Amino acid sequence: MLTLRTVVATSAGLTLASSSFVAAVQVAGFLAGDSAWLAILVGGLLCLAAGACFSELNDILPSAAGIRLYFGRAFGEKAALTVSILYMLVIMGVVGAESFILAKILNHAIPWVAPLAWIVVLQVAATLMNIRGIKIAGTFQDVITYGLMISMALMSYWGLKNIDFQLAAPLATGGAGSLFAAVAVGVFLFVGFEWVTPLAEEVTDSRLISRGMFLAVGLLSVVYSLFTVVMAANVPREELVGSPVPQLLFARSVLGEAGVIWAVVVSLAASITTFNAGMISISRFFYATARENALPAVFSKISVRYLTPWVSILAVFAVGFTLSVIILFTGKYLVLVNMAAAAECMVYALAGISVLVLRKKINRERTFTIPWGPVIPVFTAAVFAFLAAGVFATDPYAAVGIASGLAVIWWYVSRVVPVLREKARAGRALRSRKSRAGTGDPAMVPAVSKAEKRPDKV
Repeated sequence: MLTLRTVVATSAGLTLASSSFVAAVQVAGFLAGDSAWLAILVGGLLCLAAGACFSELNDILPSAAGIRLYFGRAFGEKAALTVSILYMLVIMGVVGAESFILAKILNHAIPWVAPLAWIVVLQVAATLMNIRGIKIAGTFQDVITYGLMISMALMSYWGLKNIDFQLAAPLATGGAGSLFAAVAVGVFLFVGFEWVTPLAEEVTDSRLISRGMFLAVGLLSVVYSLFTVVMAANVPREELVGSPVPQLLFARSVLGEAGVIWAVVVSLAASITTFNAGMISISRFFYATARENALPAVFSKISVRYLTPWVSILAVFAVGFTLSVIILFTGKYLVLVNMAAAAECMVYALAGISVLVLRKKINRERTFTIPWGPVIPVFTAAVFAFLAAGVFATDPYAAVGIASGLAVIWWYVSRVVPVLREKARAGRALRSRKSRAGTGDPAMVPAVSKAEKRPDKV
């Protein structure tokens, strides 16, 4: 059984990624002065409200199915399947962006190895690990996550020392519009903290999931705020915003070449848990969805030797690798970051609405209920819907991507899924008839003709 320490480490570790540093400098780029901390703390507080909604949903329906089950009970299977598939596809985009960013960092450290080669190595290694069923142990997860946060705090201290602990206008945001845009993108920094809810069946007390999420968001808010402000105070903002490796630029400015080594180690550690967890979550989602006949049956194939969904894992690899190569040649990694931020806002808004709906649908004793009645769920739904609109306003390409994805997936769920399920039902019926015939069930024995009864008359 998992402890609170590991629940916190898992929740925080899923959000700590190399792409998070890219989102952090985007937050700083929206704001005047060194006020990025303000936007990140506001984003963290809003995520605490979303975390409260997920905590109540987890208490109502403690299951490894997570948002698929919550949204299915609240809005119906078709809507839940559409949102879940879109969310998984966006996370696949983040996996692609993550491997691209990490490949660029490694290319900076070892220039004679091309980024494309690193992308191949990283994704093939993660794919083989997943196929073989190699899991990151809870203790290893604890060491990596807490080590990362301590490392970021120490680097922030050295960065502050480098500027004599002087920040320029730490309260100047540049206006409400700038702060709003920064908060909307800043939500990406916390993407995935709620993925810890599927562990509800692996803890002694489901309330540990709630506490773990709250503690993780609180710790991340402080670490991200400090690190982002110091990073932007040490390196010209235009250099950071235009780079896929801002943490490397910051580390080099503070510690020289030793900082480059630090950035490589930190980025590798950050990507290990996020990249691996992303592949595990998405491949298992595809496997489970295929078992429910909402995806082609081939995705439900299991490796006889390793008992892992190898077809789904290879599919994740194929899509992730393709996106990484596209990003490598187009440089459009920020579109995927913004799409992930928007999708996350949409999921959080739906979580708030789900709480309100399921409170009426499922009436039973609970160990966790959000205080103040409908206030926090309504606030969460309204604010995150507004923030999603803000992301779309700042990046129209992200809006087009999400809208196109929803349209295609809705068509798939409405038209293709019923066909797949009808074929599955027909297949089961045929197998059942064959099985009954094989056991000698008289009802399944074919009719015998008169000629067969009296062969002498043929």
